[in-house]
Amino acid sequence: MPLFSWLELIASGLITGGIYALVALGLNLQYGLMRILNIAHGEFLMLGAYLTWMASTTLGVSPLAMVPVSFLVMMALGIVIHRLCFRRLAATSPNLDVFEARGLMVAFGLMFVVQNFASWVWGGDLRGYDYLAAPVSIGGAQFAGNKLLVFGLALLFSGALIVLLRITLLGKGVRALMQSPVGAQLVGIDTARLHPLMFGVGLGLSGMAGALLSMAYTISPAMGEPYTVTALIVITLGGFGSMSGALLGGLLLGVIEALGMHFTNPSLKALLSYTVFIAVLLLRPRGLFSK
Repeated sequence: MPLFSWLELIASGLITGGIYALVALGLNLQYGLMRILNIAHGEFLMLGAYLTWMASTTLGVSPLAMVPVSFLVMMALGIVIHRLCFRRLAATSPNLDVFEARGLMVAFGLMFVVQNFASWVWGGDLRGYDYLAAPVSIGGAQFAGNKLLVFGLALLFSGALIVLLRITLLGKGVRALMQSPVGAQLVGIDTARLHPLMFGVGLGLSGMAGALLSMAYTISPAMGEPYTVTALIVITLGGFGSMSGALLGGLLLGVIEALGMHFTNPSLKALLSYTVFIAVLLLRPRGLFSK
């Protein structure tokens, strides 16, 4: 196979993996910090995609301008959902195990509520719009301009979050809570404010990923659930609670899927993902990139 074909194949996997990483970072933040396994996470990706599609097709707003808007709208919605649902669960659950189980059930309910809301408002048809679809040549390989943009922005936002968590006082508080919730509270970190904010940031990242996805792919009310499952696989690869691990895990999974579909069968994409998922759980349950 020519070199430029290898380049196209690996780049295609990295482009997909960049989106995987951005979605997984938000879910990892929620679970690593609050032990909320938000099965509805991908549905807010879908809402971000529909917001961007609507703004682009009906109002003529640039999809790029909708990326921060989708983040802020989903972040605000996330803060409201946390205060209405998960904060109440935390206050009424006798221990962390009960809270996790109840939170999982609430997230399942949210998933179906959001899916049915989207189907009611927009119908079940595939939607999409043209944006920077002209091919770009790099080293003899051809790439759609919108996919290159999606990849670049996904990496930029993922890297910005990781840097934010590493160097800022807010980020240090988040990492302290991930490592030792009791110890962090003893030194004065206010979980009552930090938890809803970070839950909102997690949903904001999902909405941002949806806005990016809508630039290059068709969208539907059912698009969110597969990304939730993929995000779970990614954070298993990278290690629960590890932000840099989620980024590397997303990129790695994207490349594995691209190579596997090329050399086997495109219909085996899900099989490849689940095989990797099971293998990591069995051989390295703490993740490939955990310390």
